[in-house]
Amino acid sequence: MRCNIVKKTVCELFAGVGGFRCGLNKIKTLDDFKKNEKWDTVWFSQWEPSEKTTQYAHDCYVYHFGERLDNNGKDTTNYNIEDVDKTTLPDFNLLVGGFPCQDYSVASSLATSKGLEGKKGVLWWSIRETLEAKKPPFVLLENVDRLLKSPAKQRGRDFGVILACFRDEGYTVEWRVINAAEYGYQQRRRRIFIFAYKDDTNYAKTIQNKEMYRINDTEEHKQESMEKVILKDGFFAKTFPVTKADVGRLRTKVLPKEVGEVSDSFECNFENTGIMKDGIIYTLKTIPDYHGNQITLGDVMEKGTVAEEYFIPEEKLYYTDPSITHSDETEERLPKESRQTWQYLKGAKKLLRESRATGHQYVFSEGAISMIDEEDKPARTMLTSEGGFSRTTHIVKDKQTGRIRLLTAAEAERIQGFPTDHTKYCLMDGKVVEMPLRKRRFMMGNALVVDLVADMEKTLSLIFDEEN
Repeated sequence: MRCNIVKKTVCELFAGVGGFRCGLNKIKTLDDFKKNEKWDTVWFSQWEPSEKTTQYAHDCYVYHFGERLDNNGKDTTNYNIEDVDKTTLPDFNLLVGGFPCQDYSVASSLATSKGLEGKKGVLWWSIRETLEAKKPPFVLLENVDRLLKSPAKQRGRDFGVILACFRDEGYTVEWRVINAAEYGYQQRRRRIFIFAYKDDTNYAKTIQNKEMYRINDTEEHKQESMEKVILKDGFFAKTFPVTKADVGRLRTKVLPKEVGEVSDSFECNFENTGIMKDGIIYTLKTIPDYHGNQITLGDVMEKGTVAEEYFIPEEKLYYTDPSITHSDETEERLPKESRQTWQYLKGAKKLLRESRATGHQYVFSEGAISMIDEEDKPARTMLTSEGGFSRTTHIVKDKQTGRIRLLTAAEAERIQGFPTDHTKYCLMDGKVVEMPLRKRRFMMGNALVVDLVADMEKTLSLIFDEEN
């Protein structure tokens, strides 16, 4: 028996600094933390295994939102999620999380999926354990878009494993690859979002009745019904309108009955949009149908005084002349000191490399990217290397001085849709401490676009209101 699905209760796994929580509760400024939350997060989990002495993301989350205890009165929010007994978690009706993208192959192929275990360290299995233990009626997850294509040698296997797990637990699953900038937001960040719902929810029944879907229908009729869900009536279609791409053609594929079989042999060319229902995959290439305003990088940049630590010394910008954009090192290698500049890092280059395995020499070519990011366009995707000496780091022209600098921590937060200074403080061992600048940038590179979750909340709220 599932819990009372009227209540807007949430469990946030792989919570980071609370992107889903901010989005669901429309937290846009630091003052919004003082307001009552519409969606009650009853438990969360955030643990960074690479950190030996500090857990900045968890402690930032606690600083803003406080602790959450399990049913035994124990705080397990900063434990390795693989070690947490999922049956001890409070009941909730919406499971959310931005889970890591890993190798989803299965350790052993069993006759049934019951008792099936994935490779150690693959955190998807902790999500599956949570589904089995708590049976939430709704799930909303986020991941990198390459999940649909991984691994390279068995394209689509990993996502197939995920879909099979949901099917075995009685869920229908919708997915959509969303570029935030294509719906008006300030970053060209592509991510896959997954929305799953139990087949016994009112929402599932409403969709079935609206599309006149029946499991014993003809394949042609089921395809017509599912295409309507994808393009018009489904969760993502209601939130982020799309149209069928010119080359768009609905394709179907049946999932093998056992998860082990999916891991061993399943392949599928998943498109950017789709739905899995009753073990059948329906996938279609779509394009955004958005005609609203566009927020740009310039819109979220600082207009006042910026601290000197963000500015780049002139000698670190160019190694010869601003007009030179190409370095050919196949014949004569550029001195190391000349390679410690942003022009070299972001410029086109040819490098002579040697294969460790075979000793074969080859030329690696890399195209140039813009030195200075354009303010009249959305920001490029932020990575965890943001702020470091990295080819992908944003470089901007300061609005007040015209000098060249890196993004501030607050600008990085706004690019992701967080409140300004969201990551500034942490509650560590009962004391308020400041998060180091490099960590603040790392957190944003690892986060999701909060604005997209805020848009999804509107649709989620309507769905929950109908679950009476």
